Amino acid sequence: MTTPRPEPAAAQRYALLSIAAAIATIGMKTLAWKVTGSVGLLSDAVESIVNLLAALVAFWALRVAAQPPDAEHPFGHSKAEYLASAFEGIAILGAAIAIAITAWRRIADPQPLDNVGVGLAISVGASVVNGAVAFVLLRAGRRLDSITLRSDAHHLLTDVWTSVGVLVGILVVKLTGWLVLDPIVALAVATNIVWMAGRILLETAQGLLDRTIPAAEQKQLNDVLAKFRGDGVEVHAVRARQAGPVRFIDMHVLVPGSWSVQRGHDLCEGIESGVKALFPRSSVMTHLEPAEDPSAWDDPGAPGATG
Repeated sequence: MTTPRPEPAAAQRYALLSIAAAIATIGMKTLAWKVTGSVGLLSDAVESIVNLLAALVAFWALRVAAQPPDAEHPFGHSKAEYLASAFEGIAILGAAIAIAITAWRRIADPQPLDNVGVGLAISVGASVVNGAVAFVLLRAGRRLDSITLRSDAHHLLTDVWTSVGVLVGILVVKLTGWLVLDPIVALAVATNIVWMAGRILLETAQGLLDRTIPAAEQKQLNDVLAKFRGDGVEVHAVRARQAGPVRFIDMHVLVPGSWSVQRGHDLCEGIESGVKALFPRSSVMTHLEPAEDPSAWDDPGAPGATG
């Protein structure tokens, strides 16, 4: 059996970047709301507060996930990332509800907007900050295979598009005088936030329920295992799941009963090395069995298992 390498500290540094960006944009968007009185900009500021809470939880989760396996957690701590993404999804839903309530009240009592030009300029600056940080986090999340960083990135990107919608709404209010449009835009923002939260919670649930790896990765895994099949060797009952950035893969290796233990062991080591080359951050377990034993073929693995 091979075990995954520890999570690099790079992910935690990116989480700190997310925290800094959230603090900066909270201040900018709150100022924009204060000078304009726009409920749309208020909804934008509330979402940035959620960003900060999510970034703080993400930093904690990444620190926990980076810890090596121990006696109480022999499979490591990588699932801690799902705690962060679950918190983020729930917090986002709460923010959406708060925004919707505020917007609904404003629809019944529309209010004029003040200092629109100043407020828009501040909000645009905040959007630029969020967009730049989201781009960095998305690349880092893909490179480090971190659901926490990817969730943060998608959250910030959605925040950018939310801000664009709010800005357009405020401009139309300024040009047309339709005050009711401002809270309507805020309701649209709340709807968009709910959709984003649903995506995050769905991915979190799939990880917690040990969903198998994506089909493309399954094909890559089977291509590696195919190199070892033949000459009396078979690999089956292959199961693979992902917990945060770590993949857990186990399989049965069938060999001729006449093989020595050493020869079978060397084959399993080769298979594990091949899988590790494909998925560097993985835990691989092989179970050696004699091909002549009928019972060795009776365990095809869980439904949906590869091989």
